[in-house]
Amino acid sequence: MTFALDHVVINTLFDMDRAAGLMAQLGFTLTPRGYHSLGSINHLVMFEHDYLELIGLPSGTDVLRKDVLESPRGLNGLVFQASDIDACQRTLRDSGLAMLEPQSFSRPVTIDGVEHLARFRTVRTAPELFEAGRVYYCQHFTPELVWHRPRMSHPNGVRALSELVIVSSNFEADVPRYAKASQAPSKRQGDDWTIILPNGFHLTLISPARYRERYGDQCAVADGRQSFFGAIVFDSPDLARIRDLASSIPDLRVGANETSLALLIPFLNTLLEFRNRR
Repeated sequence: MTFALDHVVINTLFDMDRAAGLMAQLGFTLTPRGYHSLGSINHLVMFEHDYLELIGLPSGTDVLRKDVLESPRGLNGLVFQASDIDACQRTLRDSGLAMLEPQSFSRPVTIDGVEHLARFRTVRTAPELFEAGRVYYCQHFTPELVWHRPRMSHPNGVRALSELVIVSSNFEADVPRYAKASQAPSKRQGDDWTIILPNGFHLTLISPARYRERYGDQCAVADGRQSFFGAIVFDSPDLARIRDLASSIPDLRVGANETSLALLIPFLNTLLEFRNRR
């Protein structure tokens, strides 16, 4: 049982308006703002099999989601799909991973003028296992409310998430943990390690030196962490379109070659890479 990718999360904390506006400027279609029963807010960038989630916290309230509030800004969540959270928890515990207890939550979703309730159940690995961010599993009870076809195409032409780059100073500990978390084998490729999930999504673990070699001035800041999510990579057939959109946005740090375009968003400490895999 290999777990497929469900979504990757960018924590915006209290900067959701700015983050959502920037992603829209980059040509992504965002879902309307969602309000979780746990005390967080979100926008989604939907694709055929998975999605990118902007998560944040509302202002003017004391009901704030604790795990979001206590997590660093930027790429901070790796979420796998689960069809049965209780069975998922048992499988992972049997693999040797410490797991928290499941929790259920919901958020209202309006489609064609009718309000529905999207419902979820999740379970998280123990926080101390993955310094890079929150690693957890999501069971969708109402997937048709999340994967809504009109919101799954994007003016910038991006087609899918293709890779999460994980920067690690300790392959010996991190590689087997991510392999257990995904229930997929790891494979060494040169100086890096790769885990391939269903639908071809890659988890790529690289050293800090390899990260700097790959991205140069576009690298996100480690902030003292020995492991962090260094980049999310999109399958993008029209790099020129992305470059044009990015050129109108102040403060982005842009690097490009013939097959990829890297954009560092400094206020989110988040690196987006757009790659033409043809």
